[in-house]
Amino acid sequence: MQRINQRIKIVAASFWRGVREWSGDAAYDRYRECIHRKGGDEPLTETEFYVEQLNRKYSKPSRCC
Repeated sequence: MQRINQRIKIVAASFWRGVREWSGDAAYDRYRECIHRKGGDEPLTETEFYVEQLNRKYSKPSRCC
């Protein structure tokens, strides 16, 4: 029974990780890991990071309409 519970926890954690990746919620976590690995400057705060992402996304001209 304990083995089944452990397996359920692993599957649930994997599913949740996938949902976070799909939705973009894990982007800041990945950014901090990358900064830490590279030994770069002080990372942006979470708010600064998402504002920067929005600026980057909407600063490009749209070819729609």
